[in-house]
Amino acid sequence: MTPDALEDWRRLASSALFPRELAAGRIVPTELDPQLPARAGYVAALRHERIHFVSYPYEWSFGMLRDAALLHLDLLASALEEDLTLKDATPYNVQWRGAWPVFVDVGSFEPLRPGEPWAGYRQFCTLFLYPLLLQAYAGVPFHARLRGSIDGIPPEEARALLAGKARLRRGVFTHVALHSRLESRYGDRRRDVRLELKEAGFGKQLIQANVRRLAKLVRRLEWEPPRSTWLEYGPTTTYTEADAARKAEFVLKVARQRPRRLLWDLGANDGRYTRIAADHARYAVAIDGEHGVVENLYRTLRDERSDRILPLVVDLADPSPGLGWRGQERRALWDRGRPDLTLALALVHHLAIGRNVPLRELVDWLRDLQTELVVEFVAPEDPMARRLLAGKREGLHEDYSRASFERALGDRFEIARSEELASGTRVLYAATPRT
Repeated sequence: MTPDALEDWRRLASSALFPRELAAGRIVPTELDPQLPARAGYVAALRHERIHFVSYPYEWSFGMLRDAALLHLDLLASALEEDLTLKDATPYNVQWRGAWPVFVDVGSFEPLRPGEPWAGYRQFCTLFLYPLLLQAYAGVPFHARLRGSIDGIPPEEARALLAGKARLRRGVFTHVALHSRLESRYGDRRRDVRLELKEAGFGKQLIQANVRRLAKLVRRLEWEPPRSTWLEYGPTTTYTEADAARKAEFVLKVARQRPRRLLWDLGANDGRYTRIAADHARYAVAIDGEHGVVENLYRTLRDERSDRILPLVVDLADPSPGLGWRGQERRALWDRGRPDLTLALALVHHLAIGRNVPLRELVDWLRDLQTELVVEFVAPEDPMARRLLAGKREGLHEDYSRASFERALGDRFEIARSEELASGTRVLYAATPRT
């Protein structure tokens, strides 16, 4: 930390805000680290509680992004009461304890300077508000746009996307259309806007009023997942109750063999099997490519106050890559912590048939995770596999068979046990990577 940053930290640590929000679990536990020696130009370092698994806003569901936005606004409102502010307004300053958002960038707090505006307003719009408005008002998913631009959606682009009736919706004129127009007109960086605002009598009350309006707007934004095959997968699955019970027991037997640090459930759907295995792991990440599925799972976990299962929206055929400067600012999914145990239940046929991933490539990918594995193979005769094959050219997936899968799995894993479900079209395997 620089001397100025150290002074800002001391100002925050001595405030009523910090211990209150720390006790509420809304700010990551942070303290000065006396064991780290000062380096050239720095006088101190901070030590934070370790986050179990880092995630990014382009992997969150609508409800997760909205709750992270509200956390940011609530913290800013509290800070303003003590003449503090947040110089940043980015969702990358928020991480998760399961389904609970936690603010992790305590260095973003600084003293409020009289007459200056909220410096993070534009950033809040481009990375929080505009993605939420697009999803809520226009049904436009925000994930690809946030993944495609580390700085979010600029006002002019948001204005173009929120066309027609959407422009008449609450908040669009003020925070999108007017923002875009003013930015276009007054975008000349040579002007000292802060000085002009100070001379005009800009005060803290105006920031507080804007924060209150934004919080009210964000709380009103809603998005209901559209009905889809996979959103209704739980109620419409071809499993009998007996098969589902046997599958749950299989997962439980593997999970309780020993405690795990990190569990991944790939294709988690409603999280039924995530929950079973998570009871024997320190932390679990439930991954699914269907936004509506993850949104519903998040709402359930949030209502349960779960702090051990993190739901994420990730297309496993096109997972989050390394982004930003030299691909290191935002790490690829696989580089943020490898799991000790991975569930891949009712997943193989989606990737192999639905996304045309060769079976051997798929098993190679699972092997590269270097994780114990519980995997399910769904035979071509299974109704769910037949549904995927119906839209394919005949003969396109001739290599998709139980024998081919078992050969590929056996080449890369030691198969500890397997079990065929009573339906006869699904087989479960427990395996460990070959060394």
